[in-house]
Amino acid sequence: MKSCIACGMPMKTKEEFALGDESKDYCVYCARPDGTMQSYEEKLESMIKFIVNTQGIDEKAAQSSAKGMLSKLPAWKA
Repeated sequence: MKSCIACGMPMKTKEEFALGDESKDYCVYCARPDGTMQSYEEKLESMIKFIVNTQGIDEKAAQSSAKGMLSKLPAWKA
């Protein structure tokens, strides 16, 4: 099983891959409508919103959490 290089989500089904293409290394949630991978800024913004909505913490704490999580993923390592 592959994990998304941009958010870490396990991709178990074809539908979870960007454009349903199992050769992609990133998931449907990290893809733009044209199938290209979102930028770091786009992913950070969506991850912050996700954390605020699912964990109920304030935006500043969510931003810190999101930056920490993204820094450990292959797509965002320097």
